[in-house]
Amino acid sequence: MFGPNGLEDADGRIDAVYNRLTDFALAEPVVEPLRHAYLARAIALTPHPRAHALLADKRNLILLGDAHMLGSWGVDPALAQRLAQVIPTTVEVTSENRDVLWDDRDGYFFKPAAGFGSRGSYRGSKLTRRVWDTMVSTPYVAQAFAPPGVRIVHGGSSLKADVRCFAAESGALLFAARLYQGQTTNMRTQYGGFAAVLTTPALDE
Repeated sequence: MFGPNGLEDADGRIDAVYNRLTDFALAEPVVEPLRHAYLARAIALTPHPRAHALLADKRNLILLGDAHMLGSWGVDPALAQRLAQVIPTTVEVTSENRDVLWDDRDGYFFKPAAGFGSRGSYRGSKLTRRVWDTMVSTPYVAQAFAPPGVRIVHGGSSLKADVRCFAAESGALLFAARLYQGQTTNMRTQYGGFAAVLTTPALDE
């Protein structure tokens, strides 16, 4: 509960919370005490709603992939162009473009704007009209489909692969490769799951 003494549980006052909730905006009634404590600056909350909005909301990819927009903000042109090259074209799904996106769905991957862990994400070529109609109540982005890389693992098996970078304000902390079949990592595919990625210092040309 949150009261005059701050956020408390049966053992006493709480001054820091590691947020493992998926309600990143603290909008649900059940987390009201946590929301009040955060707004009152009575706790250190990580990650907090502002951090998620700035760094994890997938609608940010619309701007990060727009070299012209980044250039107008003073971002280095080389960096802006590089981001535009590596971020698949992303648009927000709206009432105005839903029909067009449905017709062109095979070329897109649809993701909840505030989603996590691939939940609620759909490859357009496998999307049914019934599911599409249920998505109207949730903010979504449509991202141009980018085929995943493929790696050959033990026994000659091939698995899809991508690399995740874990970073903080100080810079990159570690990298991990995600090896999987199908749409997402399930941790049950033979040789699938997460693998270490070893890095070496960049050499000056």
